[in-house]
Parts: sequence; C-alpha cells; structure tokens
Amino acid sequence: MAHRLLDTHLSNQITLHQLQVFEVAARHGSYTRAAEELYLTQPTVSMQIKQLTKVIGIPLFEQVGKRLFLTNAGKELFSTCQEIFTKLSQYEMTVADMKGLKQGHLKIAVVTTAKYVIPRLLGPFCQRYPGIDVSLKVTNHNGIIDRLTENKDDLYILSQLPTDIDITSYPFLENPLVVLAASNHPLAHETNIPLQRLADEAFIMRESGSGTRRFVQKLFDEHKTDFKIKLELASNEAIKQAIAGGLGISILSRHTVALEGATGQLAVLDVQGFPIQCHWHVMHLASKQLSVVSNAFLNYLQGEGKQIIEQNSLW
Repeated sequence: MAHRLLDTHLSNQITLHQLQVFEVAARHGSYTRAAEELYLTQPTVSMQIKQLTKVIGIPLFEQVGKRLFLTNAGKELFSTCQEIFTKLSQYEMTVADMKGLKQGHLKIAVVTTAKYVIPRLLGPFCQRYPGIDVSLKVTNHNGIIDRLTENKDDLYILSQLPTDIDITSYPFLENPLVVLAASNHPLAHETNIPLQRLADEAFIMRESGSGTRRFVQKLFDEHKTDFKIKLELASNEAIKQAIAGGLGISILSRHTVALEGATGQLAVLDVQGFPIQCHWHVMHLASKQLSVVSNAFLNYLQGEGKQIIEQNSLW
C-alpha cells in the first residue's frame, strides 16, 4: 500500500515536460546539449532537473568534471522514461491510424544536400494532406546516423547507407555528383577532362562529416590521385559562392544547382566518369512500425518523387 501511495504522490507532481528534459539530459550526459536539442536555455534545463530531483527525493545525476552520470535512481528513471515515451509514441500512432490522413505528424531528417529536393517534394504532399504537420531536420551524414540510432524521426534520407545498423531502405531519386567550377574557369570549355587533371586544382570541400566529402575521398583514392583542399566549408551554398568567386572547384550534387540552370556563374565540367550516378534512399529502422502518415509519404516519394523533381528542374 505504501508503494502505491508513493507512486500516486509522484505521478501527481512529476510533469511530462520534466521527464522529457531529464531523458534528453540523461541521454547526452550534458545540460548544455539537452538545452540545444530542446531549444531551451541551460538554466531552464537545470531548473527542471532540480524540481524533478526534489520530487523524487534523491539525486538523479552525479557530476564529474563537466560530464553528468546517472545515479542508480537516475538509471531507473531513465528506463522508465523510455518505456513511457515508447508507449506514448505507439498511442500517437494508433490515433493517427484512426484519423487516417486527415491529421498527423511526420518527422523527417535529411542530409544537407537533400534540402534542395525534399522541400519541393513536401509542398505537393502537404497540399494534398493539409492536416499533416511536418518537422524537417537538416544535418550532415554523421548527424543523420546519430538521429537514426536514437530513433528520433520517422524517416531518414541520405545517399550512403549505414552498414552497421539494421535498416529498411528504398532508393527513390538519382543524386548525380558533378564537378563544378566558375563559368570563366579555364576548364569550363574543355571536354573529356581526365580526372588526373583535377589534381592541380584547388578544391573547396564540405566538412569531414559530410557524405559527399567521403565519396570524393574514396573516388580519388580508387584512382590513386591526390587532390588539394584549399578551403573547407560547412554548407553547399557557401561552397557555390566560393566557386563563383574563383577560389576553386568542387564536387557536389547536381541538385544543388538545379534551380539555377546552366547559364549562371557556375559551370559543370566535362570530366571523365562524371556525373557519378548515386541515389538518395529513404529509410527507417528495420524494427520501426511506420504510421499511416509515414507510409503515405514513403509511397509518395517512391511513386511520384522523381517526376515532380524533373518537372521543376532547369537542367
């Protein structure tokens, strides 16, 4: 009976928001990173944890240096939080199934390059199903893998599939990689350029966590050719501006310039073996049960995605 009274006492004082803040802080081992994920201030996160700890009555974390570690009570609560949020997610999915496609939520995480494509695909989908709310997270390849591992989203879109995670994936759109240079670059009007010619060029590259960066490195390694990185930038838009400014050349998805056409400040070089035909894949954890909304978007990508993108491209 005493245990039952204690449970009732806790349930009356603990809020779902406090549990959410605690779960994120426990997962990261950091109030600062929890604040970043939840778009809260660090003091707000600390206050929520402090109030939760006061209700529980014993410490949930112990701090060693800048790192937080769960106490035994914290570990038990973390496990309980995961069960609660899993049940709530399942319930939300059940309700969404009952509502069909009239209402619902869709959480998508995409690699940086896909931001040139997915919003154009989301437009017609959301017009078709106006009751669906969409959350779109854009990050690099490593960020996608982290989110996938933590099962933060419904669907994930990237080019290079992970090999150490049990996933279900579907290719849905070509993602050709091309060599871009300024339109007045000396190579812009040459044809059939050997890859080895690019060894003398200054390259502008994405950061090391980028899937495109990995692919380029692999490509040159296979051809036993070196390439010189003059500038490293974290966004494709910054790279395009640097190319137009004459700072060097780069290898990017053709979709990054699809809306600009072939008459702008950038030129696609005619390099042997290019474009490289890669594909974007939409995927999810193999064990994940997709909602009606997620399945609808998955089928939409596979059935209509390519046609919609081709209709809106200037290439």
